[in-house]
Amino acid sequence: MTDWLWLLVALPLLGALVNLFFGRRLGEPASGWLALIVVVASFLIGAAASVGFFTGDELPETVYLFEWIPILGVDAAILWDPLSALLTLIVTGVGSLIHLFSIGYMHGDERFPRYFSFLNLFIASMLILVLAANYAVMFVGWELVGLSSYLLISFWFTKPAAAAAGKKAFIVNRIGDWGFLIALMIIFATFGTFDFETIFAEAPLMFGVGSGTITAITLLLFVGAAGKSAQIPLYVWLPDAMEGPTPVSALIHAATMVTAGVFMIARSAVLYELAPASGVVVAVVGTATALLAAVIAVAQTDIKRVLAYSTISQLGYMVLAVGAGAYSAGMFHLTTHAIFKALLFLGAGSVIHALAGEQNMFKMGGLRKPMPITWITMAAGWLAIVGIVPFAGFWSKDEILFAVFNRGDGWLILWLLGLVVALLTAFYMTRLFVLTFVGKPRWDDGVEPHESPPSMTIPLIVLAVLALGLGAWNTPFRLSFEHFLEPSFEGVPHPEGASTSEFVIFAGLVLVIAIIGLAAAWWRYTRDPLPAEDGSFWRNALAGFHVDDFYGRTIVAPGKAIATWSSEVFDRKVIDGVAEGTARGIRDAGSGTSALQTGQVRWYAAGMAIAGILVIVFFLFIGGAF
Repeated sequence: MTDWLWLLVALPLLGALVNLFFGRRLGEPASGWLALIVVVASFLIGAAASVGFFTGDELPETVYLFEWIPILGVDAAILWDPLSALLTLIVTGVGSLIHLFSIGYMHGDERFPRYFSFLNLFIASMLILVLAANYAVMFVGWELVGLSSYLLISFWFTKPAAAAAGKKAFIVNRIGDWGFLIALMIIFATFGTFDFETIFAEAPLMFGVGSGTITAITLLLFVGAAGKSAQIPLYVWLPDAMEGPTPVSALIHAATMVTAGVFMIARSAVLYELAPASGVVVAVVGTATALLAAVIAVAQTDIKRVLAYSTISQLGYMVLAVGAGAYSAGMFHLTTHAIFKALLFLGAGSVIHALAGEQNMFKMGGLRKPMPITWITMAAGWLAIVGIVPFAGFWSKDEILFAVFNRGDGWLILWLLGLVVALLTAFYMTRLFVLTFVGKPRWDDGVEPHESPPSMTIPLIVLAVLALGLGAWNTPFRLSFEHFLEPSFEGVPHPEGASTSEFVIFAGLVLVIAIIGLAAAWWRYTRDPLPAEDGSFWRNALAGFHVDDFYGRTIVAPGKAIATWSSEVFDRKVIDGVAEGTARGIRDAGSGTSALQTGQVRWYAAGMAIAGILVIVFFLFIGGAF
């Protein structure tokens, strides 16, 4: 089956090209169905090739496609192991549902085929990233994902906010990519290859724990991860990325692109195990990001921005997990988050679609009656992210917190902050759910909410079922998910699992905290009239504590000033001045010497005689000194 793995990338790439060049001829909805079919086909191929990993009958395999950069010894190759199989199923599975949802959501858009071309390109790019057998191929997928996200975030480019958001995402990610690229240079200089198998085999033999070289590599890799996975200080692009179509938010900023950094760290687990200092940095940044984003989410009024900051916060949980060495726990939360956050974003899209584009939660309310399917399915996503048993988020979040607690010492501070994040998550997600679906209707006159068409509700139902049942894949009573990933983390120590009694205590504590946050928000926002949110905390949190303004003053404004000075002063007066001055000098010299061209032979003969005398004098009296 591995002989067909190249089709995983080729099919969505083909769909992107067909829609790009022939989409207008295909029209709507044919171009959307074509894009959906190729992604579903990739999912089926990936599922068939993954069966052996689920049964334990298959071992990881590297599939070589062709020689790519001979001078560097780089091949275009696929690493097919449980980790890449997991991400392949997430990307194509959730991607298929989002493609189906998009057919209804984007109905009537004049650039309908172009949208699906970009969507297919993104799927192909993400698959290149997760299937790569070496860092060079991974970097190609990494950059293509950045391009695809730019095209999708700024898809409605006639809106200034959307165009600016696309540029912001692209530029901020380039900052992170700088770190990734420097890390690749050090890797090649150290190991002479980009190949995962070779690097991970040689690194423990060449370097001891705490090696400065490995620490530098892993910290620089984390700079790249911080850009893609929206961690401090590079998280600021993700909230603005909500300017793109809502299905784009569900695909890029919930289920795929933003998890690329977490995936890359997990793939590099052997290196991070040799750099414990890097692991601490990763965990601290992840915890700080989770806390900051959760506090900001509490005050947001735009339903999509609440989910955007929630995504940043949940990514912080995943980064905390991989920083603590709990790679399987981090990947499990990545998996459950892909399901329930895609569900929440698509549910938000259904609400926005029904309210004629309205995104302010304070202009919603009472939508459970006109939108029963959206209400019930979003309830599943809400309970999953809050961490209510038996929903998926309960199992994955608890596993991370237990792994961090089990590290002891200073890690207990990160564990306590993780509990605070769990409390805040329950509060702001309950706030979102209540303001949207409970209470009296607050929508504008003339708006008549209605349930979305089947192409939009079917993906919601499928994701809701998964949000309810997927957590059973990995519980303390049956660690199926961890066993599934074992071949990908061979040689990497596994954190000690919780006993039944420990699980009951720790899970019970987290559940109680989640219920407290849920109850507090439910009590506050079911009152009539709604409580005012006009204090200094609410204003500052709504503005993201003015981090964007700070960046604008300290980085963007000086950068613009330097660019303006370079363009208006240095370029015009120095660069152009040198070029134009040289031209003028040559022109003036030519004009001056042209007077010597008299056309009289005696003047030419005299000139030659004088030149000859000067040459003789030089060699007789001056040349000898040299």
